[in-house]
Amino acid sequence: MSLAGASPVCPVDHWRSLEASHKPSAWDALDSGYRGADRAYHTWDHIAELLEKLDAFQALSAKAALIATAVFWHDAVYATRAPDGGKRSDFENVRDSAELFLRHTLLNAADAAAVHELIMATADHARAEAKWEHYDGFAGDLDLFLDLDLSPLAASWKIFAANLEHIRFEFAWLPERQFYTIQIAMLEGFLKADARLFRRAETRKKWLAAAKENLKLCIEELRARLA
Repeated sequence: MSLAGASPVCPVDHWRSLEASHKPSAWDALDSGYRGADRAYHTWDHIAELLEKLDAFQALSAKAALIATAVFWHDAVYATRAPDGGKRSDFENVRDSAELFLRHTLLNAADAAAVHELIMATADHARAEAKWEHYDGFAGDLDLFLDLDLSPLAASWKIFAANLEHIRFEFAWLPERQFYTIQIAMLEGFLKADARLFRRAETRKKWLAAAKENLKLCIEELRARLA
């Protein structure tokens, strides 16, 4: 999969401004993850898309560079299958991604703690709240980052459906019926979040209606497949 994907934003361009705040080994750690043969959705394309949207909403951020850092690292570790053969939890992937970031960052302790909390918030988008105001505007940055991460829910239906197939590829080992059941539960959770699905007024105005339509349609289609 290409490094920049369909987005005109190339992660390498963003990385140049962040490189000095990381150890020399950081890029290789990221690249080996996002280029993994077992990935189809959680790839550099996803990172490029979020960086492009961060550029568009940068005026809403207090520290855009820290949000960008979290974008780079939040899916650095992504494995769908646990050692016991079952489904690996989202929390485990997010926790390991956050720990990988800490092993490679050169940020000061306060900024590193802020990025770590941003990453960890993606383990439970709907219930995540800022635990500590690491800097003025941190809570708003956390909300913006979570909105960016869920923004693909508002893509055109063609792209939304393609993203689902990419995620299915990442769970190819999981029986189809079980995969659809898990996806329905997750999508219903997003739908029930309603206004909390996107937290910032600007992103909610841009993405909420389209995301809800996609979620409803996808749930209907997956239920039909189960039937």
